Amino acid sequence: MRRRRAIILGAGGAIGAVAFMLGVGAYRTRNRPALSEVLPLPIGEMSWALTDHRGQSVRPTDWARRPVMVFFGFTWCPDVCPTTLSDISLWLEELGADADRLIVALISVDPERDTPDVLADYVSNFDPRIIGLTGPADKVAQAAADFRVTYRRVDKDGGDYTMDHTAGVLLFHPDGRFASIIDFHEDRRFAVPKIRRTLS
Repeated sequence: MRRRRAIILGAGGAIGAVAFMLGVGAYRTRNRPALSEVLPLPIGEMSWALTDHRGQSVRPTDWARRPVMVFFGFTWCPDVCPTTLSDISLWLEELGADADRLIVALISVDPERDTPDVLADYVSNFDPRIIGLTGPADKVAQAAADFRVTYRRVDKDGGDYTMDHTAGVLLFHPDGRFASIIDFHEDRRFAVPKIRRTLS
């Protein structure tokens, strides 16, 4: 297994609270974004198109009428991403058969290195219900914009680089509405009930 050299600085762990505060502030300050510009779009209003780790095209319409769990990350991440995907695997196990109703996806913010084959190898280390998604840089940027997450490349010495990105797990109801976010390292006593509420 190749050495994971990238270092991630997870951004926006408290995105839910920040989104709420920014949205409320928009009513008071014209220079602040409206709440609709901070929270993720409903799945049905998104316009991204990506490729999964099996080489199949995936669009938001493919997720219609299914609860969705999405995490943005990359395979060279040595800490936050594998920890989060391990947590997700444990949450799915605890949900039992209900977990089969979920769409669970890792969207790569590093399309230069994360090809479908690389993602296939990576997600095979976690729950088999987790799919990996990637695509050209502009398609990944569109997905990030739709989900209202941020990421950026950080160059390192020697020509290497890492990726900074939003680290929360985003949850959506079956009708596509944004439900909530699970913060990095959130206790499963709170994470799993959030997911259960999303299923209805």
